[in-house]
Amino acid sequence: MEITGKIKVIGDVQTFPSGFTKRVLVITTEETYPQHIPVEFLKDKCGLLDTLTVDQDITVAVNVRGQEYNGNYYVSLNAWKIVSVAPSF
Repeated sequence: MEITGKIKVIGDVQTFPSGFTKRVLVITTEETYPQHIPVEFLKDKCGLLDTLTVDQDITVAVNVRGQEYNGNYYVSLNAWKIVSVAPSF
């Protein structure tokens, strides 16, 4: 699945005691009703965000993941590829 939009937020790298790392990017879609979608970059994929800037137009390839914890269900979008796109006029 791919999501295209503008970068709204580039989060800092979070490192957990287990050594696991995660970084969150928020993308604002360009639709009639724009959505602010958080996407997670895990482990070695965190470095993909180092050269990006806020307001840059991008397309991100993601995998949708679902988990159950104590009877609650959670969804996350894990990114594995990011491409800068030229803005449309």
